[in-house]
Amino acid sequence: MARGWESKAIEAQQDDAARARQVKPVLSAADREVMVRRRTLERTRARVADELSRATVAHHRTMLETALSELDAQLQALS
Repeated sequence: MARGWESKAIEAQQDDAARARQVKPVLSAADREVMVRRRTLERTRARVADELSRATVAHHRTMLETALSELDAQLQALS
């Protein structure tokens, strides 16, 4: 009985792996570049927003707010 149960689990794992390997649409070089740029901007924005939430010096806060608005503008331009 244990072997039967184990083989079902292995079969399920193989099915999951096959689904994960499904063909994804091929992106052009330009689309990939935009996708990478967007991810980079989103990560940078998250880091700056986190830093802003902890900033206490007024000048530093102002600099981070400016950077955040610039990042938002760049992300909007990619849309």
